[in-house]
Amino acid sequence: MNRSQSRDMAFKLLYEMEIQREEENEQIDLFIENNEITDKNTIEYLKDVVSGIDKNIEEINKLISENLKKDWEIERISKINLAILKLAIYEIKYKKLPFKVAINEAVELAKKYGEDQAPNFINGVLASIVKE
Repeated sequence: MNRSQSRDMAFKLLYEMEIQREEENEQIDLFIENNEITDKNTIEYLKDVVSGIDKNIEEINKLISENLKKDWEIERISKINLAILKLAIYEIKYKKLPFKVAINEAVELAKKYGEDQAPNFINGVLASIVKE
C-alpha cells in the first residue's frame, strides 16, 4: 500500500472516529480487521496518526478555529472536512511532511469524499495555517 492509499485509510479511520466515540484502540483494531489491512507500514501509520492527533488535539483544534472565516465555529465544519484537516495539520506540524504535499493530498481527499466546496475550503484553511 503506498502512502496516498495509507492516508486514504487514515482519513476513513479518523472520519469513523469522529462519528463513533468508542475506545480508540478497539476502533483501530476493528478498522484494520474490517478493511483487511495487513501491510505493517500502513498499520503503524494509522496508529501513529490516531495517537498523534489525539495527543495534540487541543492545538490542532485551535489552529483550525483560528484559521476559519469570521463567524465560523469549528462545530459547523462537516465531519469529513474536520477529519481531513486534522490529518493534514498533523502531518504538516508534527510529521514535518512538506506542506505542499500535505495540502495537495488533503485537497484530493476533499474532492473524493467531500461536498463541492470542500476542496476550496480545505485548501483555504490549510494555506492560512502554513502562512503562520
